[in-house]
Amino acid sequence: MTRATRRRRLPAGLEAAAAALLDWLADPAAPRLCLVGGGGRRRSAARLLDWLARQGDRGGAARERAIHARVPLEGQSALGAAWLLADRLGVVAREPGELVRILATDPRRTVVVLPGLHQAAEPGPLTELVAALGELGHLRLVVEAPAGTDVPARLAALRPTVLDLDPERRQPEPPAPVHELPDLDDPAAVCAADPFAVTAAYGIGHGGDDHGGDDHGGLRQAWLRAGQSLCRDQTPADRALVLLAALGDGADPRLRPALAELAAPAPWRVDWARVRGDLTPPWPGPVVALAVGAGPSAGRLLAADQLGTVRLLNAEDATPAGLVPAPPARRARALAALPDGSVLFLDERGRLHAEHGTQGPSATRRLTEAVAATLARHPGSALAAAEDIVLVGDRMGSVHAFGLTDVHQAALHSGRVTAVGVVGTPAPLVHSGGADGTVRAWAPGRAPLAVPAAERPFPVVALHAAHTPAGVRLAVAWGDGLVELYGSDGGAPLGFRPGPPVRAVAVTADGAVVIGMDEALLRLTPGH
Repeated sequence: MTRATRRRRLPAGLEAAAAALLDWLADPAAPRLCLVGGGGRRRSAARLLDWLARQGDRGGAARERAIHARVPLEGQSALGAAWLLADRLGVVAREPGELVRILATDPRRTVVVLPGLHQAAEPGPLTELVAALGELGHLRLVVEAPAGTDVPARLAALRPTVLDLDPERRQPEPPAPVHELPDLDDPAAVCAADPFAVTAAYGIGHGGDDHGGDDHGGLRQAWLRAGQSLCRDQTPADRALVLLAALGDGADPRLRPALAELAAPAPWRVDWARVRGDLTPPWPGPVVALAVGAGPSAGRLLAADQLGTVRLLNAEDATPAGLVPAPPARRARALAALPDGSVLFLDERGRLHAEHGTQGPSATRRLTEAVAATLARHPGSALAAAEDIVLVGDRMGSVHAFGLTDVHQAALHSGRVTAVGVVGTPAPLVHSGGADGTVRAWAPGRAPLAVPAAERPFPVVALHAAHTPAGVRLAVAWGDGLVELYGSDGGAPLGFRPGPPVRAVAVTADGAVVIGMDEALLRLTPGH
């Protein structure tokens, strides 16, 4: 784009300010925070930031001018802004502090534009969030904050670049937009309302925890649990589905049927959900790995928590069905169940452990012992098993298929393999997911397909495949919080976002999808 074209698209009189902003972006030694203010009722600062975001969002924008997220803060709470920013950056964060910690682990240059900080519903907590983000060396923040407000003073410790568009003439800023609040006890009104207004009403306070004891029948707690998903652009039916999946058993008993009716047009049905604090049946605890039972444990789920305890749950309703003996002091990164009753564990160090059933044949024992010996020297990063095959992914991007008589391997990913799944008879079909954002399909002994089975710009967190009455179904959980169900017919996947970070997924024999998280476990069935 020529300089003349760029100027024509700029708001009148802002050419010099735009050039200054672009110079700031391109200067690696410049402060990480730029405060833009002035313009009075013309809202020149907001218009300039909108122009900057449009320019930086273009596919051909130079790297130093790329804008990765624009999040308007007018009328926002700290919680709502954190959810929106996380969503725009493709991560999942339950509260502002978690967002800062997640972004601190990603060293890539990231530029965020934040108009309207001075007009936020919670300018104090939002200023604290901006300050915390500004401490991250790889983030650049462009924030609208007029010099006449107290926001710039509170960010002075970051020594920001200040761009005042109107240093001489001061005009009052327009008031922050006022959103009409719905009846916060009415699920239909809440699902149809502006989600950020609902978030501000439910969440303003100490991180969203202090609300005068009014939980609005359980709606508020469900909203705050699933919030990032609820704040996405979607239909009231889809929002009702997410709320239903996050509702605890202590909620007003009228809410569940009301939300189920509202969610009827959505493409999923919530079979059951167990969240932290549930008593009947009890919440099983955090879930970091899932497996579907086989043989003696058929019809049950195996769920591992953060401390290494593996629970058996009835797949139909998540009622407790016992514990699986697990190696002491070994946290399970992945689980697999074999038809002979054996349960395999991949621990946090990438080593394999096995709990063999009483009817386990010697061949299975020999296979798992051989795999365990291999992983003692070369740790694995992902695990799956079916029939007489054990699948292991590694940190270098390869998948290894260990059989009773041979071993096959294929280099399928660029970087770490994060998840593997295998469907057995009549011939093994392997799916693998990686940190490179691809899902690959592979038949051991054959050349891998050149085209990924699925690809998104987010790492794969977990996956699982199973034979169902409708054919092979594959569930994939992505790093941005999306869970997708793929069918063997090659049609478009069916997606669901529960809100919190997803740790594990499983497909049951009847085609349902089970999703494991830190504070919830739920089961969904596609269709009506």
